Amino acid sequence: MASSSSQPADALLDSDLSFSQPPFSTQLDPRILAALADLKFAHPTLVQAKAIPLLLEGKDVLARARTGSGKTAAYVVPAIQRILEAKANTSPASPEYQTTRVVFMVPTKELAMQVASFVRGATKYCEGLIGCVNVAAGGTSIQRVLLNDNPDVIISTPTKLLSLLQAKTVSLSHLTFLAIDEADLLLSYGFKDDLTRIMDPTSGWIPRLGVQGCLMSATLSEDIEGVKGLVLRNPAILTLSEPATSSSLLTQHFTLTSERDKFLLIYVLLKLKLIRGKSIIFVNDVERGYRVKLFLEQFGVKCCVVNSELPLASRYHVVEEFNRGVYDVVVATDEGAGADAEETIPDQEEGEEEAEAEEEENVGEHQEEEKKNAEAGPSKKRASSPSTSKPSKKRKGDPSSSLARGIDFTAASSVINFDLPSTSTSYMHRVGRTARAGHSGLALSFVVPKAKWGKDRVVSIKSAQKDEVVWEKIKERVKKDSGSEIKEWDWGGRKGEIEGFRYRMEDALKAITGKRVAEARREEVRRELLNSEKLKAHFAANPLDLSYLRHDTPLHPARQQTHLKHVPNYLMPKIAALPTGGGDVMDGARISYSKRGRGGFRGRGGKTGGGRGGKKVDPLKFK
Repeated sequence: MASSSSQPADALLDSDLSFSQPPFSTQLDPRILAALADLKFAHPTLVQAKAIPLLLEGKDVLARARTGSGKTAAYVVPAIQRILEAKANTSPASPEYQTTRVVFMVPTKELAMQVASFVRGATKYCEGLIGCVNVAAGGTSIQRVLLNDNPDVIISTPTKLLSLLQAKTVSLSHLTFLAIDEADLLLSYGFKDDLTRIMDPTSGWIPRLGVQGCLMSATLSEDIEGVKGLVLRNPAILTLSEPATSSSLLTQHFTLTSERDKFLLIYVLLKLKLIRGKSIIFVNDVERGYRVKLFLEQFGVKCCVVNSELPLASRYHVVEEFNRGVYDVVVATDEGAGADAEETIPDQEEGEEEAEAEEEENVGEHQEEEKKNAEAGPSKKRASSPSTSKPSKKRKGDPSSSLARGIDFTAASSVINFDLPSTSTSYMHRVGRTARAGHSGLALSFVVPKAKWGKDRVVSIKSAQKDEVVWEKIKERVKKDSGSEIKEWDWGGRKGEIEGFRYRMEDALKAITGKRVAEARREEVRRELLNSEKLKAHFAANPLDLSYLRHDTPLHPARQQTHLKHVPNYLMPKIAALPTGGGDVMDGARISYSKRGRGGFRGRGGKTGGGRGGKKVDPLKFK
C-alpha cells in the first residue's frame, strides 16, 4: 500500500522534482496541488515521478515498486485529474456529467478503506464535485443507495464489483480509468477468474475502447503478464529500483528457539526495551494472538490484538491509532500462514504453495459476499468450498483482513515473526510492514528447529513443524531479491543471561489457560459491540440491552500477578541498562524495592530494629 498521510523520507524521494514545479504544476489542477500540499506531499517519490506524467499523457502503465513507495498516489492523482477535465468539458445538464468514470480494484477491504481515505484527502478542495464510494465493505442495501448517484469513483474488490455488475446495481459504460493496486496479491488471492469475467468483452460491462489502465504491483510474476493483456494496451512498463540506501534500511535477523522459549524472548525484548519504537508481532492463528496479548499484559506491556474476528471498522481503527502512536505493540494474526496453509510445503513448488496459502486466506470473504450471487461461476465455487469445513475450527469470517499485506503502517520500527509464516511470499509481505517510506526497520523471526517442535502441547502450533524447511526458502528468497543475508541475532553475546527471567515467564504462562483465552475472545467481542457506532441508536432506545452487557460477569483473562510487572535490578545488570535513579523497571503504580524496610524492621516485642527510633513499619507492606 502506498498512500501515506505524511511525506516519505528522503531515501525514496526524487528531490529534483516538486509538485509545485513543472511538469506537475502545469499538468495538475490547482485544487489537487493544494490538497497534496495539505497532505505534506512536497516532492514525488520515484514511482510517482515516473507514473503520474505517463498517466496524465493517457498512456497505460504497469509499474513494479516495493511496498511503501507511494504507489497509491501515483494512480489516484491522475485519475482525479481526468475526472475534473471530463466534467469541465461536459455540461452539468448532460446525463454524462455525473457518471462513474474511475474504478480502483484492490485485494482487501482494509486496503480499500485506505485508498478511499486518500481519495477524500486528495479531493478536499473538490467537495461536491467528485463523489467516491467504497463498495468493498458494507451492506448491499446501503451500497445500492449510494450507487444510485453514479459516483465518479468506485473502490472495490473484484468479487464485490462482479456481484454488483451482475445485479445491474452499477454501470461502467462510461468508464475511462481502471487501476488495480497490489495486482500480485489480487491474483494470488484467487481473483483472476473474477477479473477475467469483469473484463470479458462479451459481457458488455467494460467499454472495449477508451479505458486507460494502470497496474501497480510489488512483483512482476507470470500471472501479472497473463492479466496484463486484459487490462492494458501497449503499456509503459516501469521497473523501479530504489537507491541502495533504501534497500538497506531493513535489517533482518533470526534466532533459533523452542516453542516455549518464544514467550521468554518476546518478554525480554519488549519489557527491557531491547527493541525500541512501535512493533508488530505476527502470529498464525486467532487463539495464539490472544495468548500472546494476555502473556504480555501480565508484565504491564500494553498491546492490542487484530484478527479476522474483529469488525472491519475496528481493524482499520487499530491501524489508524497505531500510526498515530496510540499503541506501541500490535499482535496481528496472519491466518493464511497457519497450519492449513503450510501443509502444501513439502509436496509442491514454491510458487504453487504460496498461491494456495494466500488464496485460502480469502475464502471467508468470498463465502460471505458470494452467497448473494445468483449466477454460478468461479466465484461461486470459491464461496461454497469452505462450507465443507467444520464450523468449530478456525473461523474464516474475513481472513482477507491480514495485516501482513497491503496495509499502510507508518513508523513501525520492527516486525517480530513470533510464528514463522508458511511461505517466503508471506514473509516478504510481513517484513514489508516496517522500513516503509524511507524509514529504517528491523525484522526478527523466531525459528523452531524440528527437534524442538511439539515438546509442549499447550504452546505448540502445527505450522512450526516446517519452520526449518520454510526458513531455508525464505533465506534464498531474501538473497535473491536483495542480495543480503539474514543474520542470527546473538543478543549481544549474552543470551545466557536471559535465563534469569525464566521463572517469571513460567509463572505468567501458567496463568493463561485455554479457558482464559476463550474468555478474552468473548470479552473482545463485547467491547467491540459496545463501541459500535451502528448500535448506538439501538442502545439509546433499548437501555436495558446495554445494561445486560455492562453487567456481565467481569472477566479476568488471566490471574493478576502485579509483581510480574516490575523487573528488579538484580535481574538486569548486563543485558539492559539500569534505570536512572537506581529504581526498578516498572509500569503503572510503582513499588519501590529500595524503600522496603526503611526505618528498620520489627523485632520481638514489636520494637524497631536498627538502633534507631522512628515510625513502626509493617513488614507485610511494601510502602
